[in-house]
Amino acid sequence: MPESAKLYNINLLSEENVKKFVLPYYNLENAQITAIKFKNTDKQRAVYRVEYDNKHYCLKKVYFGKGELLFIYSAIEWLYRNNIKVPRILPNKYKGRFVNYENMLFILTPWIDGEKCDYDSYIHITKTCTTLALMHNKCNNFTPIEGSTDRKGCNNLYTSINKHFEQLLINSNLAFKYGDHFSKIYLKSFDKGINLAKESSEALSKVNQNNLSISLCHMDYVNKNLIFDNNCNIWIIDFDKCRIDYTVHDLSYYFRRLLKRENTNWNIDIALMCLDAYEQIRPLNIDEYNYLLGYLAFPQRYWKISRDYYRNIKKCNKKAFREILLKSCTNFDSQIKFVDIFKKHIGNKFSHSSKKVTDI
Repeated sequence: MPESAKLYNINLLSEENVKKFVLPYYNLENAQITAIKFKNTDKQRAVYRVEYDNKHYCLKKVYFGKGELLFIYSAIEWLYRNNIKVPRILPNKYKGRFVNYENMLFILTPWIDGEKCDYDSYIHITKTCTTLALMHNKCNNFTPIEGSTDRKGCNNLYTSINKHFEQLLINSNLAFKYGDHFSKIYLKSFDKGINLAKESSEALSKVNQNNLSISLCHMDYVNKNLIFDNNCNIWIIDFDKCRIDYTVHDLSYYFRRLLKRENTNWNIDIALMCLDAYEQIRPLNIDEYNYLLGYLAFPQRYWKISRDYYRNIKKCNKKAFREILLKSCTNFDSQIKFVDIFKKHIGNKFSHSSKKVTDI
């Protein structure tokens, strides 16, 4: 989006303008409105809290078009009708499911009160894994309504990781070339980083994609989008990134966010506990386990920050990049230990299963 368009939209998205030109479509022109979040990127978005007559709503300016919005609406309705707690998109006074204001699309949902998932809570993390499995089970046969954009992932992670692997090698050559402070930090941790990349590639090379189950996936199933209400019911919010994809991809994304934290830092016991909660509802096969291992083994942040640094070396904030790189390397030893133990766990789990079948 051009800068001039972004600035124009910023003015249009003021609380005053939104109240004047958007809320009347919902008969909420007398409501109080508060801007909660605004992102002025190419995917420009805004979120407002709306209060009227002791009721609270979430008004959201989305960054995608009508076709994608119809897909998201379909996903939310499908989950609602299958007893998964989600905030439904409310109709405007003309029965439409969105408002078009100055070529920007807005949707309104109930505001979900509660606390976001606490990754340090046994109850929260096991329940979120159980709920994710239930969601995947309910959405095996999901079909979006007519007019929806075809949102489908199911990309080959092995191919993608190998490209990232090559980038790590290219970055090492650039590090030798520049020899600056960032490059010295990069090279100091390179052996550990490349070892993790090798483990990732090896695990993914074993995956038969035809054996990976497919369903509707949230694709941003992380604590900020998982709300526990006063009755400990879990609500799933923000379906902006949802699509048809491998269910283990959805699960892997959840795990990486959980395990890279300081308090749960590559803790194998927490990972196995969460896997058990998920598998009580939806068991995983060996290909899905190897996919999960490959996804978690790759040094994602180390790769990404080094790629971005060498692409923008002449104009980036070098101090900020150094700090992020240092942080990305801090837990390499814990991650390497996790990968080793998890790999052995997979071997034991499926060798025992094979043995039982053979014995029978």
